[in-house]
Amino acid sequence: MLAGKTTQESEFDDKSNPKGMIDKFIDEYHFFIANTDEQKRRAFRLRHDVFLKEFNYEMHEDEARLYESDEYDNYSIHCLIEHKRSGILAGCVRLVMPFSGNTNPPDHLPVQNQGEQLLNHPTLTPFKLPALETCEVSRLAISKNFRTRKSSTPEEAADKEVVLFSQDEAKTFSLVALGLFLCTYSIVGLTNRRHVFAMMEPRLPRLLAISGFKFTKVSEPIVYHGTRHAYYIDYHVAKQEMSERLIPLYEYIVKTLKPQIAHTFIS
Repeated sequence: MLAGKTTQESEFDDKSNPKGMIDKFIDEYHFFIANTDEQKRRAFRLRHDVFLKEFNYEMHEDEARLYESDEYDNYSIHCLIEHKRSGILAGCVRLVMPFSGNTNPPDHLPVQNQGEQLLNHPTLTPFKLPALETCEVSRLAISKNFRTRKSSTPEEAADKEVVLFSQDEAKTFSLVALGLFLCTYSIVGLTNRRHVFAMMEPRLPRLLAISGFKFTKVSEPIVYHGTRHAYYIDYHVAKQEMSERLIPLYEYIVKTLKPQIAHTFIS
């Protein structure tokens, strides 16, 4: 599940994100894989804040620790983006990956669980593709601190849930969602996966297409925290069609995440 409502159309417009802004984004954020329990807990807490507390989704909740987590988290690589100066977690996303080296791994992706009877593409379905080449991007969550281009006023910052950012810092907020997607896209390549699925609200794939990521709709409408569809993208094709403006950011993320892969369950 990707929460398309967290992004604005201009955020995916290459013209609004020149090379200088991408360099600024790289300078001001950490990109990393959650390879420790505490790092994973940070992702679960953010997901709880966004999905349950803010959007009021009916999802599994660890009430004592204020986590949002499910069975697929143990078979996922979790990518996080942190704002360096504030230390605030800007966003997180996971890549669900069936893996033969795990004990009792799930034999299906979340999209199969939520929309099994609604997947309608004749060939682009997890049921007909090699399991170890297939994965799913889901649980993309962005802190509400990073979902507006406006700098916070002192009155807003008085709220403990709102952090005060300068107008200059706020310029980078538009790249957080795209940065998270590029993190998972990088992991797909680094782990030799190819077939990528996601459940998204219709607007999000249209916005991603602006950056060259052209998803194919492969299902009827799926009612899951709103109306969504299952979408598919081929990593090999996407790599060829990626906007040239994003290549420096993509290459930086690959370089950053590659050594961290050795510490995940897929090593």
